[in-house]
Amino acid sequence: MATDHGAADTQGESVQKTDDAGKVIADSASSLSASDVAEMEARMHAAEDQVRKIQSRYEEIRQAMQRQIDETRERLNRSADERALGSKTQFVAALLPAFDNLRRSLEAARGSGSVEALLDGLERTVQGFENALAAIGVEPVKSVGERFDPEKHEAVDTVEVRDDNDTVVTREYSRGYKLGDRLLRPARVQVGRAGTA
Repeated sequence: MATDHGAADTQGESVQKTDDAGKVIADSASSLSASDVAEMEARMHAAEDQVRKIQSRYEEIRQAMQRQIDETRERLNRSADERALGSKTQFVAALLPAFDNLRRSLEAARGSGSVEALLDGLERTVQGFENALAAIGVEPVKSVGERFDPEKHEAVDTVEVRDDNDTVVTREYSRGYKLGDRLLRPARVQVGRAGTA
């Protein structure tokens, strides 16, 4: 804390200020000229103006980047929606021939009452569904004659077989399907079990 320990001398010189330890502190106001103060104020105002310009430019850039991010996000969302709709459209279009075959089978069975016409229509329908699934990359899981694999097969029951057919799938109750490496549904199967005799 600075205190006045001295007094102005008779000649009008500046008052000396000292701190608590008795050291003299220069009176900066009296040592600076008016032009120095004006120059410092001008520099300070110029620096403040520069800071305002930088902050304004930063805000402009930030807003422009945010607009670009928002626009990119919207484009990506639209693109993903279009891809999903395209995939659905493609899948439905692949199913329509199977649906048409099923309808024709019903019409043929009603018109002629022929079992052969109904069976032919049903075979075409099944083939149409298999083609539609294959078109999107769905494949049936191999079962009958293969070794039982709990990753691909679900054992529904067992049947006694020769020792060399132990753990071999002997019958398929419902077909399993996979899409690429992903199992969509395991095949429900009957598995051979070697006799215990």
